[in-house]
Amino acid sequence: MGNRQMRKKHGTVAVLASGGVDSACLIDWAAARARAVQPIYVSFGLRWERAEKNAMRRFIRAMRQPNVRPAVVLQLPVRDLYESHWGFTGRGIPGRRSRDAAVYIPGRNLLLLSKASVYCAARGIETIAIGTLSANPFRDATPDFFSTFSRLASKALDRPIRVIAPFRRWTKYRLIRAHAHLPLDICFSCLHPAGDKPCGRCNKCEEWMKASKKSSNQ
Repeated sequence: MGNRQMRKKHGTVAVLASGGVDSACLIDWAAARARAVQPIYVSFGLRWERAEKNAMRRFIRAMRQPNVRPAVVLQLPVRDLYESHWGFTGRGIPGRRSRDAAVYIPGRNLLLLSKASVYCAARGIETIAIGTLSANPFRDATPDFFSTFSRLASKALDRPIRVIAPFRRWTKYRLIRAHAHLPLDICFSCLHPAGDKPCGRCNKCEEWMKASKKSSNQ
């Protein structure tokens, strides 16, 4: 999915935001193509969420884009589904040498999009953007999943809902290079933070450091 999806200005586009680089760049992408952008943070109650939400709010303020609204936080507690998951317990957090598949949270996009779709349908928002990148290996991050979900959500809610992933073919370092004008140093993505400080040892910290280094060297 690419820029052809939104050549013309839309009304309001919802962006699933997390405080990380991917969704921060997506907010900027949507701001250039829509009259209004509504960032949405869906809170599962995971251990890193407070730091993510703080970073997301700081980034949006720093953008100073008049058509980007303050983020909405939707609550979706899932401890009963993932009680023993490292995202809650802090035990066995994927380290810097782990594969991307190690950070999988089963059904996460399904849950995120379901909550966001109901919110958007009630407010007449038809487009939901998600910051999936090319390295994402999960089945709920494929073009087929997004198109199928869009049809199902539209049918269930009796309103048009379209999920787009404009960075689906992008790598992380390409994304960083293309959005170097943004205050990306504000962004946050860490699985084991100490307050608002990243651990520097987890899978997400390693991903950021590698992409950032590669981008600066090219």
